[in-house]
Amino acid sequence: MEILLDKRAVKQIRLSAIDAMEEGDTETLRDDILDTFSEDQVEEIERRIDTDFYDFLGETLEEWAGEDVDELFDLLESQLADVGVELKFESAEGASEDEDSDADFDDDDDDLGDDDEPIEEDDDD
Repeated sequence: MEILLDKRAVKQIRLSAIDAMEEGDTETLRDDILDTFSEDQVEEIERRIDTDFYDFLGETLEEWAGEDVDELFDLLESQLADVGVELKFESAEGASEDEDSDADFDDDDDDLGDDDEPIEEDDDD
């Protein structure tokens, strides 16, 4: 099973995780993560984990050090992968984080000259 969390969901989790790190409370974060999944997705995950998804998230958050948001995403991804759920996250650009973003990297900026200095236009009016 594959689940793609859109950029709105990723942003919601990220902001909630930052709040949880500042306040030391993960209850709201757990609720916010749960809200990003559809009812069908939750049912399928619960079928695979043989327990309540809310409890599963609680255990996952207990493992989280609470210091790095990206660590939380990695932990969610690995915990769900253990039960056969491939979790992907849509980045701000609309591509999933699993895709190689360097493939689209353009090293040649149109606003820069050969030595990376801005190109100046002549104003000889």
